[in-house]
Amino acid sequence: HTALITIDNPGANTWDTKSLPALAQLIDALNADKNIFALVITGAGEKFFSAGADLNLFAAGDLDQARTKAEFFGRGFECLADFRGVSIAAINGFAMGGGLEASLACDIRIAEEQAQMALPEPKVGLLPCAGGTQRLVRTVGKYRANMMLLTADFVSAAEALEMGLVSEVVPDEEVETRALEVARKITRMPPLAVKLTKEVVNAGMDASLET
Repeated sequence: HTALITIDNPGANTWDTKSLPALAQLIDALNADKNIFALVITGAGEKFFSAGADLNLFAAGDLDQARTKAEFFGRGFECLADFRGVSIAAINGFAMGGGLEASLACDIRIAEEQAQMALPEPKVGLLPCAGGTQRLVRTVGKYRANMMLLTADFVSAAEALEMGLVSEVVPDEEVETRALEVARKITRMPPLAVKLTKEVVNAGMDASLET
């Protein structure tokens, strides 16, 4: 009942205008498969979960093209947020820019000890346009988010755990195993109850307690 998705783009597992629609199509297929209740997404290899966008997409300096690509990335990870089951990011190695934003769109994040996370887009004249400026604030609060967003500094797995950016930290090379273990625990429960619990939690994020 669990789908395992591996980001496998040799080098740094970057995202581009082919892999983002492919991810959306894959998750559409998983949403249509009534036997799938959870997904785990991780990166191929030991060094990168994902280094985010392929910066060659923005290298031309064309503003209209950059805006189009930015919107493309903004829409790209909504499919993860809209997955009807529970999504778990198994963060192995570096999660940078769009890589971290992909994990922020997931319901649960588990990191290995060597993981490093950052939103370094301002260093290259960009901004985190795939949910980073919104989901990070909702996850760790405005001031901790600002420290990451405005300095482009990396945070370690231990720091991410302390600030609530990840749910759990596990030894290196055990993160996929642990994520699948959590997924199995989730998929043993009645799926409709899990699905509705997730929906109510998400709906309540921006609503009053009375609502």
